[in-house]
Amino acid sequence: MNARRPPSILESFNYAFEGIIHVLRTQRNMRIHFAVAVLVLVAALASGVDRLELIALLLAIAFVLIAEMVNTAIEGAIDVATTSFDPMAKLAKDIAAGAVLIASAVAVAIGYLVFSGQVAERSSRLLDRLSDVPARLTLIALLLTIVLVIATKALTGRGAPLRGGLPSGHSAVAFAGWMAATLILDDTDHRFLISSLTFIMALLVAQTRVESGVHSSMEVVYGGLLGALVTLAVFQLTP
Repeated sequence: MNARRPPSILESFNYAFEGIIHVLRTQRNMRIHFAVAVLVLVAALASGVDRLELIALLLAIAFVLIAEMVNTAIEGAIDVATTSFDPMAKLAKDIAAGAVLIASAVAVAIGYLVFSGQVAERSSRLLDRLSDVPARLTLIALLLTIVLVIATKALTGRGAPLRGGLPSGHSAVAFAGWMAATLILDDTDHRFLISSLTFIMALLVAQTRVESGVHSSMEVVYGGLLGALVTLAVFQLTP
């Protein structure tokens, strides 16, 4: 019996590309990571990061993509090896998913360190052009957002005031709060940090509404845009 011929270098590259394509086709998270990586690289080129910063971004991107592919491989191997529920198999999948989470968190931290200075400087110039208005407008903006959410749901006939339907009220209020927090901050040294944190919290609120099945992605996006734009309009139009 003849031993199997080892693959050539060209065949090895082909198998590797097939693995990458398979993960992209079957794993939603991998497609998200790829899309974010493309956006980050475009932003890096547009903002003119230096050589070391670009190296850090490339390493972070590779770290996340490799972790996601290893996670997918581990899950596939476990699914083939086990036909029934096994606590150890679940633990192995959880550990692999945790590795992806750590890689993603590190990548976000690196991206923040690279882009925070430039984004903070440009956003500060933009925000300084906005009217310097008292914080009481925040309450007005939030109340107006809630009223518009309820009115929209009444017109569409979908969902309850606080659950389901178009738009997502939770997302609208969360992004209205983010916009208000961004506009009322005067300290430019901390404005970008606080704005980033409130934006992340608003995203988490929106994600929980989709993950729980209460809202669709479109309803969440509509709600977030409604809250942010209403708040911006209130701050701009109020003398």
